[in-house]
Amino acid sequence: MTKPAASWPTELKLDKDKQMLTVSFDDGMHFALPAELLRVLSPSAEVQGHSPAQRVTVPGKKSVRIQKLEPVGTYAVRITFDDGHNTGLYAWDYLRELGENQEARFRAYLNELAGKGLSR
Repeated sequence: MTKPAASWPTELKLDKDKQMLTVSFDDGMHFALPAELLRVLSPSAEVQGHSPAQRVTVPGKKSVRIQKLEPVGTYAVRITFDDGHNTGLYAWDYLRELGENQEARFRAYLNELAGKGLSR
């Protein structure tokens, strides 16, 4: 049984360049999430692996765009990116967590790239 999200999204809005997804929640919070961040932190097994040791650092996604948003039940959205990636299911609570911790998560990603000699 899936745990219900603490708050529900009221709107998912993709900007005209398809590089920013704004998620609004029923408690009035809203977050503008860059496509790059969503792609490199995809909740998919392809990116996250099956354990923290298997997590993949995804380089070269600075210009990635969102092609399509598809609802998955009442708990998530599947995002298809223009690089073909579409296996991550973004649960509402994960989108909320990314929004609330966006700056720290992005900084950690940039540090990880630098540490591995990779670029955006």
